[in-house]
Amino acid sequence: MEPDAQRQLQLTSDLSLHRLLNGMWQVSGAHGPIDPRAALPAMLALHAAGYTTWDLADHYGPAEDFIGEFRRQLSAAHGPAALAEVQAFTKWVPRPMPMTRRVVEDAIAVSLRRMGTESLDLLQFHWWDYANEQYLAALDCMAQLQQAGKIKHLALTNFDTAHLERILAHGIPIVSNQVQYSLIDRRPEVRLAPLCQARQVWLLTYGTLCGGFLSDKYLDKPEPGRWALETASLKKYRQMIEAWGGWGLFQTLLQTLKRIADRHAVSIANVATRYILDKPKVAGVIVGVRLGLHDHREDNSRVFGLQLDAQDREQIESVLVRSNDLYALIGDCGAEYR
Repeated sequence: MEPDAQRQLQLTSDLSLHRLLNGMWQVSGAHGPIDPRAALPAMLALHAAGYTTWDLADHYGPAEDFIGEFRRQLSAAHGPAALAEVQAFTKWVPRPMPMTRRVVEDAIAVSLRRMGTESLDLLQFHWWDYANEQYLAALDCMAQLQQAGKIKHLALTNFDTAHLERILAHGIPIVSNQVQYSLIDRRPEVRLAPLCQARQVWLLTYGTLCGGFLSDKYLDKPEPGRWALETASLKKYRQMIEAWGGWGLFQTLLQTLKRIADRHAVSIANVATRYILDKPKVAGVIVGVRLGLHDHREDNSRVFGLQLDAQDREQIESVLVRSNDLYALIGDCGAEYR
């Protein structure tokens, strides 16, 4: 992979990331089994190709363990200094309960042990129940662990605008918020992205390819039946497409994206990814990796040579303007989880 300034973004003064993050939800079990004997070589190959940033979570099956073994193999092959090239962003997703320093510290200790590191690069915190305000106590404890060097940076996952604003007002130094953001789901543009611009909080986006629906594979294809949806991602994003406008309008969008993609000699997925990468305060797009099963490194690399022009955006907008308002239907970012 040739050096390209577009590939990297400086998230903080001491933390950069590759703008296409390797998403590890795919190893959680909801997408079928992953063979560790094939997964680890695939991780090393992604890293060697320059895809150095990983998105994972404490509840993504063996994801944290995979990162720990990956770090050990990378260090053995290239020396401990090579570990500085790796960025591993995990999540903590606790049950809503009383949050004491001991509870938080014990949870973080598990991630540190599994990932084979002394300090977490970025801890992305999710909370299920806003009515239970213990999330502020949890964040206070995480801030203390940050001061103690156990966590380098604090972030959120699927927090809406109102609660991000409250957390910032509480004095917690939030670096980023991970939310669903795609051509289908543009809810972040309503309230969240403007707040992030004003308060210098980055967005990390998932679902940008709708589990694979936003790709050449589904162009001019009939609507898939429920039993044809093989992964948790496909099941989830099929519902989002239905709410957004249905399969017919989705095919119109894919056909529009295909014309744009052909003009630039790229793929539909490249256009869908570039569209979101160009949005204000988007630091990176999380692309799911089926470790040892599929390899999209070459296709993904074309994102960085792609520049969408005004004509491209006008053509895309001519379809999007016909879709339903998901903000009105679902609510702000993350509302579907609460």
